[in-house]
Amino acid sequence: MRTKVTVVGAGNVGATCAQEIARRDYADVVLVDILPNFPQGKALDMNQAGSVLGYEPRIVGTNGYDETADSEVVVITAGRPRAPGMSRDDLVATNEAIVTAVTKEAMKRSPRAVLVVVSNPLDAMCHVARAVSRFPKRRVVGMAGILDTARFSAFIAQELEVSVRDVTAMVLGGHGDQMVPVVSATTVGGIPLAELLTKTRLRKLVERTRFGGGELVSLLGTSAWYAPGAAAAQMVDAICLDQKRVLPCTAYLEGEYGIRGLYMGVPAKLGADGVEEIEKLKLTPDEKKMLRASAAAVREVVSILKRS
Repeated sequence: MRTKVTVVGAGNVGATCAQEIARRDYADVVLVDILPNFPQGKALDMNQAGSVLGYEPRIVGTNGYDETADSEVVVITAGRPRAPGMSRDDLVATNEAIVTAVTKEAMKRSPRAVLVVVSNPLDAMCHVARAVSRFPKRRVVGMAGILDTARFSAFIAQELEVSVRDVTAMVLGGHGDQMVPVVSATTVGGIPLAELLTKTRLRKLVERTRFGGGELVSLLGTSAWYAPGAAAAQMVDAICLDQKRVLPCTAYLEGEYGIRGLYMGVPAKLGADGVEEIEKLKLTPDEKKMLRASAAAVREVVSILKRS
């Protein structure tokens, strides 16, 4: 019997995530959306793609939640996407209501699931999902750091004209413009990044990473989806396959990194129980300062929530 994974939201991010999971060939996927016929059509298309790509999981599209029962992981991508000129903070009120409704329905059918939150503003929506579900903190985790780190890694590889496979990077903090690319922990083929780039070039890469989401919104007219969908699928892999991967995820902190009572991006060991451990990374004084500033920005957004 295959593992079951539910993805709520059949838009660009959710559909990309669902297909990436299906292509791994270890889990059946349920794709949920409120639009009539939309998730059903996406699921039919993905099932037919399996004939070409060689995967065999059953993908079900639905407008309800009964088919999601007993899911091991529920990925929440539902919500209003960013539009040009709109910050993640602008989405708080609308997406708080959506994530609240989705979490209630999902937890009724899958009370032992791990919730992976993708909806923006990401850090705040993790607080919403945890408050509504009342799940242990380890079973509510957000997808942000993997995406932010992927952008940082891609920019580094492009700048240095090297394989991205040789880039090891880490981005911490909130999923917003005050995220913290950790230069001190970033290497290329084992060589510290700071030894390969001038301070000016390095500063430009850091700034581009921080505003990477906005750059894509300005080009696409909406939020990105290929990289976010793939990043969420990587988290699902780590949980369903109990991989014990150490990945940058949005986890609930209770004193780690000097931050308490807040969801923030940190290196976390992901396995069958969700967030099994938060890893401590040695930061420079400047990086610690930036992380505190990022935490303050996240708290400001969380304070707007009705369930903060």
